[in-house]
Amino acid sequence: MVRAVRGAIQVDANDRDSIVEATTELVSTLMERNRLTTDDVISVLFTATPDLTAEFPALAARKLGFHEVPLICCTEIDVPGALPRVVRLMAHIETDRPRAEIHHVYLRGAVALRQDIAQ
Repeated sequence: MVRAVRGAIQVDANDRDSIVEATTELVSTLMERNRLTTDDVISVLFTATPDLTAEFPALAARKLGFHEVPLICCTEIDVPGALPRVVRLMAHIETDRPRAEIHHVYLRGAVALRQDIAQ
């Protein structure tokens, strides 16, 4: 069965190290909370708000071993008043778990985006 897992994290600053560090935290936490390995992951779509331009978030996933997983980065819609410096992801995974057992991950300031499901 294929499921989608969502997540987001607010990045401290628009610099390479901050983007990679925050994305690493997001991906690692999502994988841990859902008890996943890279073999379970079909693909990952990353988005970044328009104010994050110093690095591709996918680089962090590659450093975590996502070498055979298709990854892509896009720019999030520039909505006035939106939370700044946010990396989001949607991962497609193979799992037998029902939707109720999928843990979406919202970290740091991004908790404000989905307080209904943030953990």
